[in-house]
Amino acid sequence: MQDGLLAGKGRSWQNDTIMQAEVMAIGDELTSGQRLDTNSGWISARLGDLGIQTAYHTTVSDEIDPLVDALRIALKRSDLLLITGGLGPTADDLTRDALAKALGVPLELDEASLRDIEQLFAKRGVAMPERNRLQATFPRGTRPINNPHGTAPGIHFIHRRKDGTECELFALPGVPAEMHQMWNETVTAQLTHQAKPSQTIQHLRIKCFGAGESAIEQRLAGLIDRGRDPAVGITVHNATITLRITTAGDSAEQCAERMQPTIKTIHESLGDLVFGEGDDELQHVVIRLLAERGQTVASAECGSSGRLARWLSEIGTTTYRGGLVASAEAPESLISQSAILAENGATSCRDQFGADYAIALGPIAESTVRAGGEFYYALATPDSVLLKSGSTTGHPDHLRDRAAKQALNLLRLHLLETE
Repeated sequence: MQDGLLAGKGRSWQNDTIMQAEVMAIGDELTSGQRLDTNSGWISARLGDLGIQTAYHTTVSDEIDPLVDALRIALKRSDLLLITGGLGPTADDLTRDALAKALGVPLELDEASLRDIEQLFAKRGVAMPERNRLQATFPRGTRPINNPHGTAPGIHFIHRRKDGTECELFALPGVPAEMHQMWNETVTAQLTHQAKPSQTIQHLRIKCFGAGESAIEQRLAGLIDRGRDPAVGITVHNATITLRITTAGDSAEQCAERMQPTIKTIHESLGDLVFGEGDDELQHVVIRLLAERGQTVASAECGSSGRLARWLSEIGTTTYRGGLVASAEAPESLISQSAILAENGATSCRDQFGADYAIALGPIAESTVRAGGEFYYALATPDSVLLKSGSTTGHPDHLRDRAAKQALNLLRLHLLETE
């Protein structure tokens, strides 16, 4: 093997470009879908705080050949590689073996790490199983990362490639509590020392509702092109469109200044399709607008599984007066008595709860969802009723979320128009 290992405690990056990181999660439970990988997202967020971009997320099973292949690829293409998982004592914990094989070096016992593991078992009042000796072995040339509360030390080394560039690797346990502590006590200090001074990456999410993903992209001509700075990405989740703005700079203030022209263009291009930023959902915006006016809202819904009531009650406090919820499969007489037929239901609900506004939705019957058709939603204002219809086309799993959001958005737009 011509590439090598550097065991030094620190180094400088060869240029002023932002580091490209790769985060690798190891485990059959992840690749099989039995458990959600939360470690990779947590690490990527911490890297962003340090001004380091994550270019790849890789998930690998507990099999030696796929692990070795993934490690060799990562070591060739990334400046920084963060690994979680596979450092336990069982037969399927193969991170050490795979690292040694990928680097072409043997595993060696680290006596100091072995003593730490033995002492940890002694404190617990149990004998250390022989199998745990494996956790004190490391690929030659690497160094241990102390794990204060677990038997799995981490692994750190710097891999020098044939072209003179380097990839720094940290392998940490998959247990989140242990990984978080080791990150905070060891990894952050190492990366802060080596990263470009004051380099930071900032993100802003702008939330939109009322048009499809392609329609919004068309109105933002050129803004989502790759290679642009700030970069703008677009994603959709249950009919909410999120525009993700990302840029890097020497400070958060510089990043904010760079983002401002892009933010302005988005608002000018999309108008009232934009409803919020960050973690905002439509219900947050509606409640804020009502609270600013000292007004209240109630809801009536049929066949939406109480989405409006749940969303509004979670944040509405005194602004949300209450709601009526019925199943679309309930007898028609019960639905009528519950005042959840859209147009009449909105008025009845407003009066029953003594609210300034009421939004009504449904019925949305399962048969209608499967066969296609229309649903209705309405807004009762202090002096009128607005009735709208929506289509049940699209994936049925998303229909009820989309329908409830359309009802909320009707109130949001009305409040904006009457400001």
